[in-house]
Amino acid sequence: MKSIIPAVLLLVTTIVSSAAADNWPSWRGPENQGISYEKNLPTQWSADKNIAWRLPMPGAAGSTPVIWDDHIFLTSVADDDLVLMCVGTDGVEKWRRKLGSGNRDVRGDEGNSAAPSPSTDGKHVWAFFSNGSLACFDFEGKEVWQIDVQEKYGKFDIQFGLTSTPVLHNDKIYLQLIHSGGAKVVAIDKATGKEAWVTDRTSDARQECEHSYASPIVYDGKEAKFLLTHGADYSIAYDLETGKEIWRVGGLHPPGRYDVTLRFVSSPVAKDGMVVVPSAKRGITAAVKTTGKGNITDKKDLYYWTFEITPDVPSPLIVDDLVYLCRENGNLIALEKESGKQLYEERTNRIRHRASPVYADGKIYLTGRDGMVTVVQAGPEFKILAQNEVGEAIAASPVISNGRIYLRTFDALWAIGSE
Repeated sequence: MKSIIPAVLLLVTTIVSSAAADNWPSWRGPENQGISYEKNLPTQWSADKNIAWRLPMPGAAGSTPVIWDDHIFLTSVADDDLVLMCVGTDGVEKWRRKLGSGNRDVRGDEGNSAAPSPSTDGKHVWAFFSNGSLACFDFEGKEVWQIDVQEKYGKFDIQFGLTSTPVLHNDKIYLQLIHSGGAKVVAIDKATGKEAWVTDRTSDARQECEHSYASPIVYDGKEAKFLLTHGADYSIAYDLETGKEIWRVGGLHPPGRYDVTLRFVSSPVAKDGMVVVPSAKRGITAAVKTTGKGNITDKKDLYYWTFEITPDVPSPLIVDDLVYLCRENGNLIALEKESGKQLYEERTNRIRHRASPVYADGKIYLTGRDGMVTVVQAGPEFKILAQNEVGEAIAASPVISNGRIYLRTFDALWAIGSE
């Protein structure tokens, strides 16, 4: 009995410690839902208040960093090079690796080839760039493998570059390659870089609607498990092991509003049996069940609801009984999760919003393109708790780990919180 009690205490301590100090292994956090379970996070800061450190970056990027223990991984451009960086949580760069060159800036100040975010499992880190370079490194910066996705699966034909972030799950890393050159979904063995499976992704989308800037997600629930890809007018779920299509939902560009120049940017979110599916400008947001089979577009019994507004760029957020949509213009919408009833639409910071919202400790963090982060109280009533500026442009989403908030601006990586 004496030997059991310390072991139980150690287990409880480990669980509590883990819950109190989350890693952030993907761009949308521990469960790909934009949710942190940490408490007592900073609410107010400025360029010279409540800042642990600021590390200048070698170039701009819209990718979101990922964190495991004291390692922060992020991608960037450095002149014309495309680099993966490892930074300590002390603000000191550990290493930098070049994955390729030939950066392409797009839409003025909107982005570049370092738009996709890295992923980590605590032992290795995977990075992808819009030029097709996909690589795996260990935590010491040693390359494990690298492949050229364009060379293997065809040249990307997409107007503003393939900015989709691959999703890591168990032993595979999944890519959606949705563009006019031949859309495919690919599963790669994360240890070797070898193909596990590949499938063509069919749709009746046309012209620029064939392009997608969204990222896939993995849903791993009790009632269903699948890879969800998003673009070319459909969200399509695939079997994680075989790549076989399970279900698809369309109708996201309603008749009379179809525009051949509008393509998906916002990524879906899935939680507790519900998938919230955004679309493109003038499109809708749909909430569907995770248990569908086949084409569910017209199967209303597999919908929770549809809503006549889409966030367009930031991804949705599901917290407790509410769904939040941060519109591109910075307006925040709150909907009842079960019914889709709108509780409010309120203005936050009237500027372009490219980052996806993040929730933690009863608060929602919304990041404007001008670098202002608006902190909103979660719940059915709208209340702004704080608005914080660092004075640098941001396209990446906030990251939360070990009591700090990290912001990757176009100029620097900021650690917000105590030193």
